Amino acid sequence: MGESRNMAEENNNKQAAAPKQAAAGKPKPPAKVKPVPAVKPGVPAKAKPVPAAAGPAKKGVYKPAEVRAEANPFKDSKTSGFSSWLQERFHVLNPVIDYLRKKEVPRHRLSFWYYFGGLTLFFFIVQIITGLLLLLYYKPTEAEAFARFVYIQTEVPFGWLIRQVHAWSANLMVLMAFIHMFSTFFMKAYRKPRELMWVSGFILLVLTLGFGFTGYLLPWNELAFFATQIGTEVPKVAPGGEFIVKLLRGGDEVTGETLTRMFAMHVVLLPGLVMLVLSAHLMLMQVLGASSPIGYKEAGLIKGYEKFFPNFLAKDGIGWMIGFALLIYLAVMFPWEIGVKADPLAAAPDGIKPEWYFWAQFQLLKDLKFEGGELLAIIIFTVGAIVWILVPFMDKQASREERSPLFTIFGLVVLALMLIGTFRVYLEYGW
Repeated sequence: MGESRNMAEENNNKQAAAPKQAAAGKPKPPAKVKPVPAVKPGVPAKAKPVPAAAGPAKKGVYKPAEVRAEANPFKDSKTSGFSSWLQERFHVLNPVIDYLRKKEVPRHRLSFWYYFGGLTLFFFIVQIITGLLLLLYYKPTEAEAFARFVYIQTEVPFGWLIRQVHAWSANLMVLMAFIHMFSTFFMKAYRKPRELMWVSGFILLVLTLGFGFTGYLLPWNELAFFATQIGTEVPKVAPGGEFIVKLLRGGDEVTGETLTRMFAMHVVLLPGLVMLVLSAHLMLMQVLGASSPIGYKEAGLIKGYEKFFPNFLAKDGIGWMIGFALLIYLAVMFPWEIGVKADPLAAAPDGIKPEWYFWAQFQLLKDLKFEGGELLAIIIFTVGAIVWILVPFMDKQASREERSPLFTIFGLVVLALMLIGTFRVYLEYGW
């Protein structure tokens, strides 16, 4: 009886404590949600009115909020400290680097011809560097030009090497430019859409020859003086030629004024023009890419594609190192002679001839030694240059990815005439 009484008391105590606990932890009733009125099909919903902004309305032209790019978009990338420093300051160039990484160069049995364009650029860079070093000592005056030339060769530390490298790089630059032009022609890389690449490349070749012509007189030695006299005499027979001759010479004869003008064209005018045209040429090269010969892709002769950056550029760099080694070898083993100071009153010595890259034109002038022959030679040069630069626009078959044997034969004829004319001058005058 006692135990049953105790159990009854405990039950009563639990029942009394339960309402208190429920009151203490009583949950709040859920908030009332307003029902969303149904939208009838075909009836547009009513837009809620936007409350007007507090304060008086601003007058004037509306200017949207300025959205600016993040100062450092590469802050979360895992790079070295130096790379992060560069990316933070030059991140606008990142799309260019990405584009170069995506660009590909076809690989086939004629791919090695692609490297001659880069070699031409390399020797041009060498010309700029060595030319700037020579400018530190050279003076373009009739009284001092030859003396400064000798001083550079004999007194300036390594001046002989700088001058020899400058002379040989000029010759190698012209040679690489010719090889690049003819390889481009025979692979029909000028075809659509690369017509402007061909035009800009031809202009660069003409400017390169201009470097050779204007720089030839700067040593002011006997050979350069009389070769320049003969070279500037040629335009006289053409209409308006007298004006061109006076513009080049600064008068009727080759004098110190001619030297000054050649110097100005060599170090100011021509480099400026080359930089402009070269920028356009390289931009077109990056945008349009390297071309493969006609029919190679369809015949399965493309062995694959390699990345332009860094694979092709690394191979191009190896070619530059080989070119530099060849340049140093030629400069040391086969130095160009100083010669004798020019004497405008002396008679021209026997065997006067221009530089080797003008030998073909020189031989044609010799072959046309009759009345009106020089004018005929100028017409041939001019018409030939115009036809050559317009080849991409005339070769419609190549633009349709079809072989054009007539233009191939035309290129072979031009190349053969140039080589034969050059060899004939070599046989008669020697190197």
